[in-house]
Order: sequence, then C-alpha cells, then structure tokens
Amino acid sequence: MDASAARAATWLRSYYFARALVGAAWVAAAATIGTHVPAAAATLLVAYPAWDAAANLIDARASGGLVRNRTQALNLVVSSLTAAAVLAMLGNPHAVLGIFGLWATLAGLLQLATGVRRWKSYGAQWAMVLSGAQSALAGGFFGMRALGSAVPGIADIIPYATFGAFYFLVSALWLSFRKPAR
Repeated sequence: MDASAARAATWLRSYYFARALVGAAWVAAAATIGTHVPAAAATLLVAYPAWDAAANLIDARASGGLVRNRTQALNLVVSSLTAAAVLAMLGNPHAVLGIFGLWATLAGLLQLATGVRRWKSYGAQWAMVLSGAQSALAGGFFGMRALGSAVPGIADIIPYATFGAFYFLVSALWLSFRKPAR
C-alpha cells in the first residue's frame, strides 16, 4: 500500500470511529434525557440528520472533494434538507417520523452506493453496504409507523441510530485489523 493509500485508509478508519462515537453519544442522550425532556428530544431529532450532513461534508472533503464523492455530496443535501424539515415539523410527531423514514431510505441508499464505490480501494466496506441497505429498509418501517395511530417519538429512532453506530464501529475495527494490501 503506498503512502497516499495508507493515509486515506487511516482517515477512513478514524472517520468511522468518530461516527461510531458520535452515534453512541446520540443514542445515550436520546435514551436518557431525550425520552423525558421534549426540548432535548427536539434538539436531538434535528441534530441527528444535521450531524450526518456535516459528517458527509467532512469525509467528502478529506476524500477528494464533493465533486469526486457525488453520493456524499447528495447525502449532504438530503441530510441538510431533512434537518430543516424535522425542525419545521417538530410539533407533528407523525410527520417527523415520516421525514425520518424518507431520509433513512435515501441516506441508506447513498451510503450503500458510497460503500460499494469504496470497496475496491479500501475493502472492509461490507458493514457500510449492509448498514445502507438496512437503513433503506428501516425507512420503510418508519414510514408505515408514521401512518399509524400510535404517537411516535424519539424512542422509535433509537434502535436505528444504535445499529448505525454499531456498523460504523465494525467498519472502523475491520479497517484496523485487516491485513494491508501489498
């Protein structure tokens, strides 16, 4: 592996660890204060897609720019619009969950595409591909739940965010312990 490829792999591993850490912190905050304090839940619900937008921007810039990383550029737009839509609809929990459903589907498909694109260069992307596919499926579940009569809340998002953090951790660990290509 040449020095440039090694730096890129190190960046990706660090990025995945950061995504796992922030995801786990979000889950902990959502499960504790977010389920009991409506203002905290509102902040966390907006922050989740906003963080995804920021993370995609940071990673795309570190990985050659937005033009070179079109799936992440599109994910940046989708996640930014999602954060704004969630903020606008905070008084309507069904709409918020529906927005999360649409976002999970789109962001999942974009993450899947990013993982497939990176597979050849870095390997260890199977967890990102699986995560993207699962996110897209979860989006459909959120959409169906949003149409139901039960009032949804942040607790509905916690399992989704937990799996996201887990997949980023698995990817980081996989990159950490894989044998480098020769």
